[in-house]
Amino acid sequence: MVRKSGILLISIFLMGLLWLQGCSSPSSDLKSGDNESVSSESCNQLVYESSMKLEYAENFSVDYYQGGYKLLSTMDGTRILTVPEGKEVPAGLDEDIIVLKRPVNNIYLVSSSVMDIFSKLDALDTVRLSGQKKENWSIEEAREAMDAGDILYAGKYNQPDYELITSEGCSIAIENMMISHTPEVKEMLESFDIPVVIEYSSYESHPLGRVEWVKFFGALVDKEEEAEEIFNNQVEILNDVAAEENTGKTVAFFYITTNGLVQVRQSSDYIPKMIELAGGSYIFPDLSDPENKRSTMNMQVEEFYDGAKDADYIIYNSTIDGEIRTVDDLLDKCPVLSDFKAVKEGNVWCTTNDMYQQSMSIGYMIEDFHKMLTGQEEDQMTYLFKIKKD
Repeated sequence: MVRKSGILLISIFLMGLLWLQGCSSPSSDLKSGDNESVSSESCNQLVYESSMKLEYAENFSVDYYQGGYKLLSTMDGTRILTVPEGKEVPAGLDEDIIVLKRPVNNIYLVSSSVMDIFSKLDALDTVRLSGQKKENWSIEEAREAMDAGDILYAGKYNQPDYELITSEGCSIAIENMMISHTPEVKEMLESFDIPVVIEYSSYESHPLGRVEWVKFFGALVDKEEEAEEIFNNQVEILNDVAAEENTGKTVAFFYITTNGLVQVRQSSDYIPKMIELAGGSYIFPDLSDPENKRSTMNMQVEEFYDGAKDADYIIYNSTIDGEIRTVDDLLDKCPVLSDFKAVKEGNVWCTTNDMYQQSMSIGYMIEDFHKMLTGQEEDQMTYLFKIKKD
């Protein structure tokens, strides 16, 4: 009798282990906006194997299950299960899980920063629909694909061409947070059985956290190895720059709006962080607006003058209204800049207007900031150029 009881207890113990394994125990649970845990678990026939290792990104996870199944999760609780070709969809999945059969194709790509990811992954063939017109892309491969008819313009985030999107058999729409301003669009897409995923790369606190989103999309289109290589390349660039001493130089990064205000980055934004990583200091170390969730804020010219007039370098953000070529062009926008130390000493710089679409080049941007701060020639730079005096 004792022996039978012992066998029964062992059997129950072993069954418990199998149940725990079947339910999975992914290590990369996320937090939602209300700080409740968003588990990427899924019991039902899925046996957890491992989680993708992340170094900087905090707003997504990827978990791997036996049989080649993957579960991609984002900070808002969205979960995408990709099913290997020829495999069955597991029964009894949670209703909120988006199921995509691999290979994933016919993507409607609305978030402009993600096009560079797909280009670098050599995965533009998975994108069928674009939220930008051809002429608005600075990414040559995207323009060429649209020229060839391989990628079609399907309308902006707030005015998608539903007829075209549905007729092309769209598998998923990749959006950014702009879609939150038009929730009816998201609802309409979902009513056509087109799932929507929002990418949160802009919410990453570290610049390389943004780059690491290449791993999320690499997992989506089965290009994890390529994604790892792209990411590691950017990390190496940063490590080379970070190995050098801080220059002690201060930098202002700004843009003059059409109504005469100065738009600057909040201190917590990734641009000030890039300046810091490059060996400089952002001129506004404690700039924040608790009521403004955006990464930028506007200030009066007088306030900008008081805070930035002694900056060693000023960088004009050209991505909104185009590049400026001369100091006079800049002074036409804001005459008081003539009193700035950087203007007097000839340390006025401008970004190229394709900087923000080149999301996989953050390492190179940090490198450019470093070259500027250490007095290297601008012909060695990619995303910055010096503004000349007339």
